[in-house]
Amino acid sequence: MPDPRLQNLYDQIGGEKIEELVNAFYPKVYADPDLSPLFQGDMNEIMRKQRMFLTQFLGGPALYSQEFGPPAMRQRHHPFEITPRRAECWLRCMKEAFEEVGLDSYPVGEFFYNRLKQVAAIMINSTD
Repeated sequence: MPDPRLQNLYDQIGGEKIEELVNAFYPKVYADPDLSPLFQGDMNEIMRKQRMFLTQFLGGPALYSQEFGPPAMRQRHHPFEITPRRAECWLRCMKEAFEEVGLDSYPVGEFFYNRLKQVAAIMINSTD
């Protein structure tokens, strides 16, 4: 068995768990009154993009870049008003999804979540 410290996060978490996470996360986002205005459009397409992004973000195949170019998430989200409150809500939904799918109990779960906290912080482009 390979040393887990030498594997990327994608190898340790796996595509199925990313799928479960995205499936648990987006219903929470769409139900959140602070976040739902930001997520207009086809939830299935938004979820597909999130799965592709997380796969790449965690060190798996560069699916997102292959279809859409470099992620440049801050730039892509610039048109949306992302406040500190919305970033907190996004992280709360993600934390709940982590717990729902058991990702919080993975050895790399805390590291993965902390990376998402960094992403949420850099996405803020407006005040509350």
